[in-house]
Amino acid sequence: MYVHNYDTVIIGSGLAGLCAALEAKNAGTVAVLAKLYPTRCHSTAAQGGIAAALGNEEPDSPEWHFYDTVKGSDFLGDQDAIEVMCEDAIRTVVELEHMGVPFSRIPEGKIAQRRFGGHTREFGAAPVRRACYSADRTGHAIVFALYEQCMLKGVEFFSEFHVLDIVVEEGRCQGVLAMEIKTGKLHAFQAKATLVASGGYGRVFKTTSNALASTGDCLGMLFNRGVPLQDMEFFQFHPTGIYGLGILITEGARGEGGVLRNSRGERFMERYAPTIKDLAPRDMVSRAILTEIKEGRGIDGKDYVYLDLTHVPRKNIEERLPEISSFCKIYLGIDPAEEPIPVLPTAHYAMGGIPTDVDGRVLRDEKGETIEGLYAAGECACVSVHGANRLGCNSLLDTVVFGRRAGRAINKELKGLRQGNIKKEIVNQVFEEIDRLLNSKGKEKIGKIRKQLQQKMMEHCSVFRTEEHLRMLLNELKNIKERYRDIGLKDTSRAFNTELLEAIELGHLITISEVIAESALRRTESRGAHYREDFPKRDDENWLKHTLAFKKNGSIEFAYKPVRITKFQPEERKY
Repeated sequence: MYVHNYDTVIIGSGLAGLCAALEAKNAGTVAVLAKLYPTRCHSTAAQGGIAAALGNEEPDSPEWHFYDTVKGSDFLGDQDAIEVMCEDAIRTVVELEHMGVPFSRIPEGKIAQRRFGGHTREFGAAPVRRACYSADRTGHAIVFALYEQCMLKGVEFFSEFHVLDIVVEEGRCQGVLAMEIKTGKLHAFQAKATLVASGGYGRVFKTTSNALASTGDCLGMLFNRGVPLQDMEFFQFHPTGIYGLGILITEGARGEGGVLRNSRGERFMERYAPTIKDLAPRDMVSRAILTEIKEGRGIDGKDYVYLDLTHVPRKNIEERLPEISSFCKIYLGIDPAEEPIPVLPTAHYAMGGIPTDVDGRVLRDEKGETIEGLYAAGECACVSVHGANRLGCNSLLDTVVFGRRAGRAINKELKGLRQGNIKKEIVNQVFEEIDRLLNSKGKEKIGKIRKQLQQKMMEHCSVFRTEEHLRMLLNELKNIKERYRDIGLKDTSRAFNTELLEAIELGHLITISEVIAESALRRTESRGAHYREDFPKRDDENWLKHTLAFKKNGSIEFAYKPVRITKFQPEERKY
């Protein structure tokens, strides 16, 4: 085994991890562990833009952005954290521009902005242009600029290292144990500060826009270590995934004028959100699409609707949505300037995750106590700025704002933190688990179990939920856990053993699925992305609070904490 000592270890090379690394490098040595090659992180898939009230094309203000984010969250977002994010957005985008991000421009040279779902002026009066973008490759452009800056600063990257354990004991984080995929060798990274920026877990669902690597490993590890997970019942389905594939068609397509149509050719969002129509928040649009399909207005009686861009000038599509145009031609054989795109909601973004404060410190309980030396940022974390539903373009903003803040907190606190020390018995436990998996001779196949898990999550715990279906799902998950204990691996080698990695990932997918289902069963209301058909109304009296799930004595226990409300009182969501 190889032992490394660093001041800061960061898990994940996406935007949150890169921003944190840039800041933490000012205080000492930094190692970034990446499951893939750094520039293949899932942040590169972000298409539409990053939200900031620059006011370059229309009047805008951070306060309107603040209100839209609170309202979009269905009032479950913590308003102190939301205000921090929205107020810091303008500085963030200008700083990214200075780092070399090639934003699209308007004729006078300013950063171009377009409309996006839920973004309004004057507290909901009308849509506003707030999304700063780089064609439809915004995440890609920002990742490459930040990666260059990290390389210039001397941040050390460990590419294709699969994290096996985040060691939390004696009230603090000691560091990380990871496997080098190329060799199968175990590496211990002992650190004063450990930051988790490992992204989402959309692979619990069958149809998802998430990359194959988005399996939520770090959330599973921390949950097993006694760290709570917050608001896991809230998982966003993006309204416009390519039918049958789940590949995302950015909300920017609707921001450029695209409209949703049913089998009658109706622009049906006029019925559901008469003010901002197709630019309503994602949870509302996803439910509207599925309602149209359930009521028999899917295209040709099938389970999809059309996203119509045929009235948008071809020049705009080619300049502002080149990747979308390419996807449609490659995967569907259609030109979106001439034919509508078949779309269906796809699992997209996790609002829940590792609970943190506004500086990325991980919380150990509902009282706000922190775990020494452990931080989190990005999609794996829950600040909570997105509450029950994330607005488009706030994900990139969340990663860069809170990734930077976590890095700055590490800078301030590093001198007071002790160097991590991972005990030999913990290392031995990891070795034993790897050996157990490599020597497993069961009859169950990893791929078959994973497929069943994803299918059942899609059937019983996606856009619409009921107690009956959630209980059915929990029974299915018990069966899946039993089958997982009887898996067998054919590949017993150590180097590039992808079968072993898939077995490890599957264990975490099962754990996370169980937490999502249990959390959803307990929340007897509908709010944002969590829609209970048996409890269709929002219940502020009983459920204006965050869910915290703990692993105790082999089962899941729950605690709750209030939502922090500073300025905007809960109101009915009308658009």
